[in-house]
Amino acid sequence: MSRSTTKQVLTITAVSAMALALASCTRAVDTTSADGTASNTAASCVDTSGDTIKIGFINSLSGTMAISETTVNQSLHMAADEINEAGGVLGKQLVISEEDGASEPATFAERSQRLIQQECVAAVFGGWTSASRKAMLPVFEGNNSLLFYPVQYEGMESSPNIFYTGATTNQQIIPALDYLREQGLNRLFLVGSDYVFPRTANSIIRDYAEANGMEIVGEDYAPLGSTDFTTIANRMRDSGADAVFNTLNGDSNVAFFRQYNSLGLTAETLPVMSVSIAEEEVVGIGPSNIEGQLVSWNYYQTVDTPENEEFVANFKELYGQDKVTSDPMEAAYTSLYLWKEMVEKADSFDVAAIQDAADGTTFDAPEGTVVVDGDNQHITKTPRVGQIRPDGLIDTIWETDSPVDPDPFLSSYDWATATEATS
Repeated sequence: MSRSTTKQVLTITAVSAMALALASCTRAVDTTSADGTASNTAASCVDTSGDTIKIGFINSLSGTMAISETTVNQSLHMAADEINEAGGVLGKQLVISEEDGASEPATFAERSQRLIQQECVAAVFGGWTSASRKAMLPVFEGNNSLLFYPVQYEGMESSPNIFYTGATTNQQIIPALDYLREQGLNRLFLVGSDYVFPRTANSIIRDYAEANGMEIVGEDYAPLGSTDFTTIANRMRDSGADAVFNTLNGDSNVAFFRQYNSLGLTAETLPVMSVSIAEEEVVGIGPSNIEGQLVSWNYYQTVDTPENEEFVANFKELYGQDKVTSDPMEAAYTSLYLWKEMVEKADSFDVAAIQDAADGTTFDAPEGTVVVDGDNQHITKTPRVGQIRPDGLIDTIWETDSPVDPDPFLSSYDWATATEATS
């Protein structure tokens, strides 16, 4: 194990230990029902007696992930405002308690604990990196509270206390690989940030490649927030790859594409498929630096639905005509509406009642109609490969015929052997 990998393992272990310690401070107890099923009976301080109900937002408004998460926070506020204007949830107006995760998993764990135990929120919306989600997971399970997580991720997880409204692996990464293979781009170089999402994703990519006649010609990682890609870019250029599969997150992408371009590489000579660069990141990188490159998501600002036309218009009116919308923003916006639909279907803010009511809950989202799978608490998504335009928007150039059911553990794929990465 390398020194950097050892450090990463120790960091994740420390964060997990802290989250577990935070969770243990609750009054939660596990009981067993007559059918032998364990249930979490954590005491809740949520107050439903008045004409308001508190919910929590937790996003990185500072640090390396702020480039991505600030606009997610804005879309959550827009959804809350719309819901309040339409009469609220079960007749109650939403009151927002907000925390800055500051791009640090340990901070996400501590601040989510505060939202649950001190602010007494009915549900929390946010997180971006898988490291932040992993840090929060034991907090939500220990407190028997609900987190709505809005970002595509590596799969290999399903928690009764998390609803996942971004894509899981079979709704983003595997479709991206299907597209590259259809284009004859079979020799891949993998580059990612050094944490759980890129490492697990790349393990899945290696399994896919072996089963589908593709070759991995290189694999490199950089610390989250890294700005030095000289060595990685040179290895990538000299690898003989047909394409690069990019799982870098945050502002590292700015430095990566700067170095990529300095070597004279282009979307024609060595295309890059990215799964964490959406319209907002394109603005930060600069459209001229990333024009023609490929991305894989379920939503783009250019998606042609009546719901998206209204979503985009409302967002621009609220935050400025120069603002763009993106997949994580749309998934966050959708998450708040799905929670509203579940609460009203259950006629209750109670966690167990919401979990019981979740299956089959639908919402006509900007990306298209989505449906909650009650077994794994993910949602149906339509995979779309996009190409970045000179103006920074993204056009769909390939999509599936219909929404794809979530398969977070890839149980329907015979070739899948990957398990969750620990570093």
